[in-house]
Amino acid sequence: MSDQESNQNSPSPIENFIPTGFYDVIRQERVFIGLIGLFFFIAGVVFPYAELAMWVGFVFAGYSAIANDSIQTIGTFLASNMDKKWWVLWLWIGGIFLVTVSASFYIYDGDVTYQRLTSKGFAEAPTEFSFLQVAAPVFLLILTRMRMPVSTTFLLLSCFATSAEGITSVLGKSLQGYGLALIAGLVVWLIVTNTLEKRFNGKPHKLWLPTQWVISGTLWAVWVMQDAANIAVYLPRSLDFSQFLGFALFIFFGLGLLFYLRGDKIQEIVTEKSRVTDVRSATIIDFVYAILLVYKLTVSTVPMSTTWVFLGLLAGREIGMSIMDGKEKGRPMGKVFSMVFKDLSYALIGLVVSIVLAISINEDVRNELLKMVGFG
Repeated sequence: MSDQESNQNSPSPIENFIPTGFYDVIRQERVFIGLIGLFFFIAGVVFPYAELAMWVGFVFAGYSAIANDSIQTIGTFLASNMDKKWWVLWLWIGGIFLVTVSASFYIYDGDVTYQRLTSKGFAEAPTEFSFLQVAAPVFLLILTRMRMPVSTTFLLLSCFATSAEGITSVLGKSLQGYGLALIAGLVVWLIVTNTLEKRFNGKPHKLWLPTQWVISGTLWAVWVMQDAANIAVYLPRSLDFSQFLGFALFIFFGLGLLFYLRGDKIQEIVTEKSRVTDVRSATIIDFVYAILLVYKLTVSTVPMSTTWVFLGLLAGREIGMSIMDGKEKGRPMGKVFSMVFKDLSYALIGLVVSIVLAISINEDVRNELLKMVGFG
């Protein structure tokens, strides 16, 4: 072996002090780590200047929320349309986004959130920002890169809650949504697996594709009605037209990047589930999810974690498929519960991070939460 080859194979000086596996992660993710460092630096520079911090926080939140929540609405759509050009998918989903937020902007006098932020604790737009409020979406980007399906509602809105009641009301509605979705997913797939999915063999009928696009588009519109609040929380509650253009066009082109990346790493949360690449199964998932969101949307204006609802739906689906046909369509029950526990534990990690951020930012919220758990 030549001296040159020997030098190439020998470990670098840094590898002598850092475990090889950890070093490999750093090397592979060096660009992402560099960007995260830059984003934290920018947040530290701009947070004292409210007008600037408002838009920087929105930009961070806009992409991080869409990137993480792609698993819910765009995930099954992407998984079952991998053979389509990315820009065709983008124009469909992006166009629906523009129509949906434009309708809210017109109907609710500049409010793009369908009044999701009118509930107690979120009604007032922030007039000043802390570093953690501007940087909160950066934490979400890190968790997304780790393939954690965390709740953007908890992580972002909790930073702006002016009362502990605002956080607990969101948590209560989200937990109800998870339980309802799990039961709905279980019941629906006990029926569907036994009557429909066992017949999903061969090439789907040509009507399945347009049906899926319509249902996925409807689901996406309902999701925007629920979760636009997570992004717009940084902005005035009533936008003027130029502010609306900035809001809408940034998200529109951010969606384009997401589709170009085909959902990036978080997409694995969807693709690891049973048969989601089949347009027929994906359509059924989106239909049930859309019905659940429409129901929860009309119950109250309190924001809700759509991530928890989606994870509950997938959990119920996997359990139902395992019960009805563990050998062919579903996984063994042990593997199903392991997958459900993993997804739920990741969501709980996001909840813990969001509560830590909330109590670090707002002293009143911190005191109220401490009283609730008996330490106040």
